[in-house]
Amino acid sequence: MNVLGFAGFSGSGKTTLIERLVPVLVGHGWRVSLLKHAHHAFDVDRPGKDSWRHRHAGCTEVLVGSANRWALMHELRGAPEPSLDDLLGRLSPCDLVLVEGWKHAAIPKIEVHRSACPAPLLAAADPWVVAVVTDLPALPVPVPVPRLAIDDIPGIARFVAGRFPRAGV
Repeated sequence: MNVLGFAGFSGSGKTTLIERLVPVLVGHGWRVSLLKHAHHAFDVDRPGKDSWRHRHAGCTEVLVGSANRWALMHELRGAPEPSLDDLLGRLSPCDLVLVEGWKHAAIPKIEVHRSACPAPLLAAADPWVVAVVTDLPALPVPVPVPRLAIDDIPGIARFVAGRFPRAGV
């Protein structure tokens, strides 16, 4: 499974870039999945719903399914947080898994760096950064990877497609 991370500091525009890139890749026939790391408690369920009630009653896993989607909620109940590899292993086969978060993971990453969010360039020290997507006309320090324009979504999609072979799932 091809894995591509999106790294950058909070507010750099990772989510917006991914949101704009995914429809282009999908439009070219790619099957894309996403793995998002949350640094805080989160819940995909709503208090009072049956599935919420079952989880709070003590179920380790609750799977909710319908004609449109299914979702599996797994309570760790004090167990260690799963690793990126553990979570990747839970995904169905696809052409490309986009990973948001896990900034320091040893996976190929596109760094998102914007002038509105001044921060050090990760690409200067991270050998896993394969490109920097930015709104800057030039990067503040030289890095050995391509600089891609943040608004050139077709160009970013071409870069991704050229870097990863489609699995054809």
